[in-house]
Amino acid sequence: MKNEIAKSFLSLKTAIKKHSPEILTGIGIAGMITTTVMAVRATPKAMIFLEKKKGEEQTKKLAPTEVIKTTWTCYIPAAITGSISVACLIGASSVSARRNAALATAYTLSADALKDYRAKVVETIGEKKEQSVRDAVAKEKIEKNPVTKGDVVITNHGGTLCYDALSGRYFKSDIETIRKAVNNLNCRMRYEMYISLNEFYSELDLAETKLGDILGWNIDDGYIEPSFSSQLSEDGTPCLVVDYLCAPKYDYGKLS
Repeated sequence: MKNEIAKSFLSLKTAIKKHSPEILTGIGIAGMITTTVMAVRATPKAMIFLEKKKGEEQTKKLAPTEVIKTTWTCYIPAAITGSISVACLIGASSVSARRNAALATAYTLSADALKDYRAKVVETIGEKKEQSVRDAVAKEKIEKNPVTKGDVVITNHGGTLCYDALSGRYFKSDIETIRKAVNNLNCRMRYEMYISLNEFYSELDLAETKLGDILGWNIDDGYIEPSFSSQLSEDGTPCLVVDYLCAPKYDYGKLS
């Protein structure tokens, strides 16, 4: 019995910790609504105090300082609730910021490790065999995510079936259009210092994604360098798989 209670408590604690930003945000929003309701309900009582004070002072209008002195106690509960609500919202933002920072660090370390690993693989087995490995990976990706007619994005650039390894989208384009987009963005990056993934998608007439706002390239890490692999889709249609030798990163807009 004790073990079951301990396990339940631990599960509850883990769940609260995992969803703490959502919980704090919900409490903060509920608290702000409650604050408004409490302030509205306190107003009639405050008006009574003001009228009583005016009678004592024998005046029709009180100075602002007198109004505050006379009514501030009526709004203490609302002020406390409001303060707690603000603290919850700030806490939720702080937790989210820390988690995003940790995620960005982990992603950067993983990307750097992958870059070092690829360089060592090329050094060990040679570029041709390394390309064969990437082709096998590309083939596996389109096998796991087979194309259907409704999934293909039709663009104004080329008629070759393409597959973006990052977003998992099929679209019509061609290798020259993609290379031209890469060249244009790399040229811009010389002056702007960084480019988002969504800017690359826009060059290809693809819709922006949430991931595209978070990830991008910084000139300090290198230019955009696509990797192409020619494969056959499930129905036998030639498909150009687009991946990235220099992967987009978090915090791409940070300048050194």
